[in-house]
Amino acid sequence: MTRPYGSLLVANRGEIAVRVIRAARAAGLRTVAVYSDADARANHVELADAAVRIGPSPAPLSYLSIDALLAAAAETGAEAVHPGYGFLSERAEFARAVTDAGLVWVGPPAAVIELMGRKDHARKVAERAGVPVVPSFDLSPSDGALTPYGGDKSVFPVLVKAAAGGGGKGMRIVRNPEHLTDAVAAARREAGSAFGDDTLLLERFVESGRHVEVQVLADSHGTVLHLFERDCSVQRRHQKVLEEAPAPTISTQLRSRLCDAAVALATEVGYVGAGTVEFLVSGDEFFFLEMNTRLQVEHPVTEAVTGLDLVRLQLSVAAGEPLRLTQQDVSVSGHAIEARVYAEDPYADFLPQAGRVGVARWPTESARVDTALRSGDEVPTAYDPMLGKVVVHADDRGAAVRALCSALDRTVVTGVPTNVGFVRALVAGPEYARAAIDTGWLDADPAAKPYLRRPSLPDPAWGQAARAVLARPRLVHSNELPDHPFGVADGWRLAGDPSPARVLLRVGDRTDFVAAADAADPTYEVLVGEDAVDVVHLGQVFRLDRPDAFGAAGQHGAATDSDVPAPMPGTVLAVAVAEGESVEAGQALGVLEAMKMELTMTAPFAGTVGLVGAVAGDQVPIGHVLFRVDPAGEGGT
Repeated sequence: MTRPYGSLLVANRGEIAVRVIRAARAAGLRTVAVYSDADARANHVELADAAVRIGPSPAPLSYLSIDALLAAAAETGAEAVHPGYGFLSERAEFARAVTDAGLVWVGPPAAVIELMGRKDHARKVAERAGVPVVPSFDLSPSDGALTPYGGDKSVFPVLVKAAAGGGGKGMRIVRNPEHLTDAVAAARREAGSAFGDDTLLLERFVESGRHVEVQVLADSHGTVLHLFERDCSVQRRHQKVLEEAPAPTISTQLRSRLCDAAVALATEVGYVGAGTVEFLVSGDEFFFLEMNTRLQVEHPVTEAVTGLDLVRLQLSVAAGEPLRLTQQDVSVSGHAIEARVYAEDPYADFLPQAGRVGVARWPTESARVDTALRSGDEVPTAYDPMLGKVVVHADDRGAAVRALCSALDRTVVTGVPTNVGFVRALVAGPEYARAAIDTGWLDADPAAKPYLRRPSLPDPAWGQAARAVLARPRLVHSNELPDHPFGVADGWRLAGDPSPARVLLRVGDRTDFVAAADAADPTYEVLVGEDAVDVVHLGQVFRLDRPDAFGAAGQHGAATDSDVPAPMPGTVLAVAVAEGESVEAGQALGVLEAMKMELTMTAPFAGTVGLVGAVAGDQVPIGHVLFRVDPAGEGGT
């Protein structure tokens, strides 16, 4: 039965909201955006035909509020709801509430979401469909600790993971039985906070496995198709960094078995809409991991190699239309790779970052960019730190790797640390070029890979040049500055470089002068902000503090070695020590939650706790001193 509709509410934010709004408008639908206080001026709000405030910044009071979302639909006359991904996209309660309100739900039936959204129930469906599953264990208490059922230590390493949700939240690898109890407690807290359900699974951890997932698409008329597979093995903390299609290194036979298994599982559960079946691949073996009953972040790589618009297909399936495709109509052309751009510091344990963006510049040629981020936007602490995705498509994998390197070279985000330079180095590295990767590859020891270490400024003269520019009373074009080294095309070189690199000085959106350059050289840019100067080289941003001519020397100060500051704004979940207490080096002092991630703060060395600067529940800004540890012999023991 068809159920046509003319207006769509997008129950999400950021780049996926922008992606869905654009697809819906192209399909002739009226679009409605929703926003929290943090997103009042966000890109998706401006793009939609109508927008409704749904609450304050915390997600439980806005994007996770079913009542607020349904009220927004009623207020605007929306006839359908697209959940995007994350937030309520896999919450059966939301899907059921939408349909109960007489609206069209763009996704699978609530009963299917409920069944497949829990990993423990989904395992049973997979078993009925004849799909291999990873061996699992029950948890049982033993002398106050938790052990796998029967106390068998030979099963380690094991994987603790949330039964509900995904994205690496509530997931821990445990290699030592003594660490299991703490890992379970942390995973329960994280799962409860992220998904409202702290139920956990314990499974065998498959070393050196690859994460390969199959895109499925089904209509309400009995057609179930696969759109081939993606490889998402490049992960850190179980969060995907790079995705590509098709999966490299797997055989034609294994590809066929994976795709057939995905279709069998989707058919078994009565799936409707776009979904993803995830597998762990080890050699010629594969095991079912979970099914995501929604659109995936990495769907653009499948779109690139198949030429299909998954969001447009979602919208037509939700209207009750039959798929006008057969399996023979779906084929793969070329190779596509997607890089996720995060506000995080890869060289400080991938800590999420927040703040106001100075310049956001994305590649506009030979790449697809899915983002909502613009220059001057605020990156809030309340939501996931992903800023956007850079996607390339080429004739083969080697060409796609080169295209992605070029696209990342042209990607610049200043004002907050990002992973752009890190990912660029990763893509250009030898292991990725050979596809010699697995799900544990990046987490194993990123510092041991020389090409992933934090680069230094290409030459100290770049910093000196930036400061010299700032010292001038005003900025004018190069033809008005013949006495300035950047203002004359005389072959001037920095530190004896064999040829001058191109240098752009930008203030806001205005280019003030451009040096002579060899077109083959990489571009260096000096971007001037209110508080700092950014020297940009190959997508890597080097921040230089802007000197304050009127400030007292040292007025900003810095935390001492004894201080344990908040690495970013967040909420204190737990304080484990008291002032005057003796601690050992590395001992846990407390837990901070920031951008959906738990960070354990530890003692920098053995000593005595001289200061506890927060209590559980406190919201703290970046740099706030949470603890101070006085070393032994200096007020300590």
